[in-house]
Amino acid sequence: MTEHDLVVLGGGTGNIVAAAAADAGMDVALVERGRLGGTCLNRGCNPSKQLVHRANVVETVRNAARLGIEASVEDVAFEAIVDDVIDDVTEAAERKGRDARASDDITFHRKRGRFVDEHTVEVADDDGSGGDRLTAERIVLAGGSRPMVPDPIEGTEETPFLTSDEALRLSELPDHLVVVGGGYIAVELSHFFARMGAEVTIVGRGGLLADREDEDVARRLTEAYREVCDLHLGYRVNAVAAEEGERVVRAEDESGETLSVRGDRLLVATGRQPNSDTWNVPAAGIETDEKGFVETDEYLETSVEGVYAIGDIAGNYMFKHSGDKEAEHVVETVVRGERSAVEYPGMAHAIFGSPQVGSLGRTEGDLEEDAVNYEVGRHAYDDTAYGSVLDHGDGFAKVLVGEDDAVLGCHVVGPDASTLIHEVSTAVAAGADATTIAETIHVHPALSEVVQGAFRDVVDVAPSGI
Repeated sequence: MTEHDLVVLGGGTGNIVAAAAADAGMDVALVERGRLGGTCLNRGCNPSKQLVHRANVVETVRNAARLGIEASVEDVAFEAIVDDVIDDVTEAAERKGRDARASDDITFHRKRGRFVDEHTVEVADDDGSGGDRLTAERIVLAGGSRPMVPDPIEGTEETPFLTSDEALRLSELPDHLVVVGGGYIAVELSHFFARMGAEVTIVGRGGLLADREDEDVARRLTEAYREVCDLHLGYRVNAVAAEEGERVVRAEDESGETLSVRGDRLLVATGRQPNSDTWNVPAAGIETDEKGFVETDEYLETSVEGVYAIGDIAGNYMFKHSGDKEAEHVVETVVRGERSAVEYPGMAHAIFGSPQVGSLGRTEGDLEEDAVNYEVGRHAYDDTAYGSVLDHGDGFAKVLVGEDDAVLGCHVVGPDASTLIHEVSTAVAAGADATTIAETIHVHPALSEVVQGAFRDVVDVAPSGI
């Protein structure tokens, strides 16, 4: 058994903790079965957004005639595009691995890890060889998550299908991709494949795409996707099969109406689940909730003293940016000994589809369910000078403001929504109220006037002029 000052399990957000601890002179063991960088770098945020950007370029060219520009897409080098993206993220991951191996204070175990008791982790190769046991008084579990395949779907064991992991690395464009799921992963990948030239059919359980978003935003997003994808929403998929070289999806809605769709490729994008089982957390006595997420207190400490959990496996938020915040917080606690409760000021998220979605705080449905008094402000892209050129749909910003002028929520759907939401995120984190945002001088004719317009609408700050 090898004793360390700190053992870090998982090389995504965990890599941040390991590097900081090593810089502080701690003896660190880092355990990661795959390449460093975790899901985000290797199988998630980075490759998907690089691919989505290519799709956005194709979309822009194909819509250029709206601006009086004659242009066309002659060809899409799909395999070369995917290879370029994967080569880029792979090099970044391997560079992280080289840096970890070069550190005198990090022992990097590129192996499978599993708890055997509260403060002991066994590491070994996939075949069980090369085993060793690591122990430390302080352990940070950053074990991540993986694509979830619902048990009620029959035929998944016999039918070849893609998850987001494989879909991002396809070497050949499908003719007809059937997507099961309607959340952000389904939305982003459907946009990519449709713009690359595939026929895309989406079968989703909810009545709208991205139905956890504010309903007005989800409705606008769904309307936009109907123009480029074949949507079947409100259907529960109960079986998949492989028949005559095709993938078949069978589903049923609440009324009993059945649906059967076919394609040459099938993508199951129904969410993600924590990897707590693969790390064998029960052996350490670490408590999890009913979905398998590791439970933590306000300091991100688990039910076992000295063991902390961050990122997807903890389930506080399943975003890379929240995971990074948690990693920074654990560094302060575990490495620097400055213990404080974690906070997530101005936490926002985005969906990089077409149109984009940026969201912060509560939805209108949330507020109605809790009987909270609020007012709504709304402003369309078309009602701003620059927004009217960029948006050719019904994009808008929507804000929800409480009686005390507090910003309860902000939701944007349209071009650059993922960037626009940060104005509000920063303001909320700084303690600004709705009137402050409305009265802040904005550059004209910058796109940020879309957000300002929504706040002006709700606090009744009239724009100048007639």
